[in-house]
Amino acid sequence: MAGVSTNAIALVLVALLSVLVTSVRSAANYDTATARSYNSGWLPAKATWYGAPTGAGPNDNGGACGFKNVNQYPFSSMTSCGNEPLFDGGAGCGSCYEIRCVAANNPSCSGQPRRVVITDMNYYPVARYHFDLSGTAFGAMAKNGLNDKLRHAGIIDMQFRRVRCNFPGMKVTFHVQRGSNPNYLTVLVEYANVNGTVVRMELMQTRNSRPRGSWEPMRRSWGSIWRMDTSRPLQGPFSMRITSDSGKTLVANNVIPAYWRPDKAYWSNIQFY
Repeated sequence: MAGVSTNAIALVLVALLSVLVTSVRSAANYDTATARSYNSGWLPAKATWYGAPTGAGPNDNGGACGFKNVNQYPFSSMTSCGNEPLFDGGAGCGSCYEIRCVAANNPSCSGQPRRVVITDMNYYPVARYHFDLSGTAFGAMAKNGLNDKLRHAGIIDMQFRRVRCNFPGMKVTFHVQRGSNPNYLTVLVEYANVNGTVVRMELMQTRNSRPRGSWEPMRRSWGSIWRMDTSRPLQGPFSMRITSDSGKTLVANNVIPAYWRPDKAYWSNIQFY
């Protein structure tokens, strides 16, 4: 009987643990789904900032998403790290949010919404939703002339909501990463309008001057960088097919030429609208 009782207890504990794990996963999914929904309205969050007071965040003007020159247009230093519900393992890279803080949060706050793009990540357990902003973006929430005073607050309460990205004059760009070769191709995709995020990327090779006719899925390497490993050398030009988190798909035909080079960006003629 003792053996049966022990087994029964063990089964109960396993069942309880399973319920607990499922609940935790559901809560995490709920956090991410809420943060990235366009219908959630203003949500509470914590804001901090890093880097130079009027900079773009990282010293190299990059970040964990892999984007380049985020101090320049169209990001223009209005960037942020997101904690996991916002960064979402890289799937949140490129998402756009309006942020604001009001006088009830800090007397220096203007209450005016400012738009930022997720370009980096943070792990700090500051709050359920945490924006670690560039100094420029943090200061942009202040009343005129009080930017530095607000930055001196260090950490403040704020609100945020997801909005559609709008990068006038920009097309989706495919940046072949340094270290790429015919057997290992890594590509950064950036400047996607509307949702701002790419959740799937596929490649079509060219053989004997003709597309092969089959799309091959790439794997997310990290952030907004996708890769393809193959034992057989890839043959360009490459057509790229991207899918946004809204499910919309675009195709850039032969966007990466046959004689492509690592560390070079190739502009397409496609964009989400």
